[in-house]
Amino acid sequence: MGRKTIHKPLYTPEQRRIRDASRWTLVQGILAPVQFVICIVSAVLVIRFLMTGEGYIAATVSILLKTLALYTIMVTGAIWEKEVFGQYLLAEPFFWEDMVSFAVIALHTLYLAALFGGFMTPDQLMILALVAYAIYVVNAIQFLWKLRMARLSSPQETEVLA
Repeated sequence: MGRKTIHKPLYTPEQRRIRDASRWTLVQGILAPVQFVICIVSAVLVIRFLMTGEGYIAATVSILLKTLALYTIMVTGAIWEKEVFGQYLLAEPFFWEDMVSFAVIALHTLYLAALFGGFMTPDQLMILALVAYAIYVVNAIQFLWKLRMARLSSPQETEVLA
């Protein structure tokens, strides 16, 4: 015999309507893949620098671009969350994604402080950037999973047979 599990939908019907009508949904849909591409290119440049000692300026500029993209998507995402869920961050459906986002932002901000404060070597800066990127990838996977769950769920409760 199967066990019934009732999953709470990610969005209420009203939240789904607001999400679908929001211009911030489109903004997030554009910014997310752009940020991911910047991250991949930047990671290649950072690894190249660490392996060869060449391309420090290119790697640094790419990290600055990645950080700008991150800050932009975080601000616009907070606006989206306020519009859809009524609060700027840490809405229940995205609590853990937001928490990991804070760690990603903290690491990128530490990179900026270290770069402009001069308290890390170039190699240390690049390693810090790679750590920030690794956590960012975890965060991206969280959001992709949540997007998949949202697509699989209907506005009504979904029954799953276990």
